[in-house]
Amino acid sequence: MWFKNLTLYRFNKPFSTDTETLENALADFTFSPCSSQDISKFGFSNALGKKGQALVHSAENRHLICVTKEEKILPGQVIKEALDEKVAEIEELESRKVTKKEKDTIKDEITTTLLPRAFSRRSQTHALIMPELEMILVDSSSATKAEELLALLRKALGSLPVIPLSYATPIESTLTQWLQAGEAPAPFEMQDEAELKSDSDEGGIVRFKQQVLQEDEVLAHIATGKQVHKLALHFGQSIAFLMQSDASIKRLKFSEEFRAGNDEVGTEDPLARLDADFALMGSELVAFINAINQAFGPLEQSV
Repeated sequence: MWFKNLTLYRFNKPFSTDTETLENALADFTFSPCSSQDISKFGFSNALGKKGQALVHSAENRHLICVTKEEKILPGQVIKEALDEKVAEIEELESRKVTKKEKDTIKDEITTTLLPRAFSRRSQTHALIMPELEMILVDSSSATKAEELLALLRKALGSLPVIPLSYATPIESTLTQWLQAGEAPAPFEMQDEAELKSDSDEGGIVRFKQQVLQEDEVLAHIATGKQVHKLALHFGQSIAFLMQSDASIKRLKFSEEFRAGNDEVGTEDPLARLDADFALMGSELVAFINAINQAFGPLEQSV
């Protein structure tokens, strides 16, 4: 339930699809497991996992969705060895060289033969549609996975006018100013980790961890032209995170004290606890993203 990363997108047009319409749209693209000959399958699954029964879980006009991906694990080396063995057998028996077209055909045949015996792995990616922010928050550290989710959502809805979040002032410029000043503006607080990078091809990257960032050793790198591309921060007493220059947020962690806010709900009804946690997380993410936008804004104007 608790998001661990944020890849952020904003709507070009207001999102006005209600829960029922969204649920029906996603139903045409639900996840189904791989058959013996499928190498991968991808689709929407229950937003609250095994405890839930709906593809969309909504509260306060915030919509949680989830995609599941199953992939067959078929190592390339296994296919290569089988292919090399088959090619060598043909060339020896027929005293000729196997053509590239023949190799491609043999490779396809080997893959088809091995697929039913291959292991599979599943992964899930959640996203939070936030009309009040005019944004979609994807719980993924991978832009590729986030784009896969958005592509399927776009297919289900027919259109999805979103663009990656970006600001008029480069984030690295703002982070560098904070580090030079020795503090971040409230409600943010700098921690003890940063990555500085030179914009020139000849320049390097330097990383600091468990380091007082206001020391001369760190500031000297800024003096030589490096800028801060990653900075560990706290948002109030609730969230620790790593802000990155591409506007993605990694290692998002809600504090134990904050998460304990729903302890009175208990765990006897798992679905009720999930619902309460979703509401708590959603409200705090609204405050968090608003603070991020205020600190790094204004937003870059879309074309």
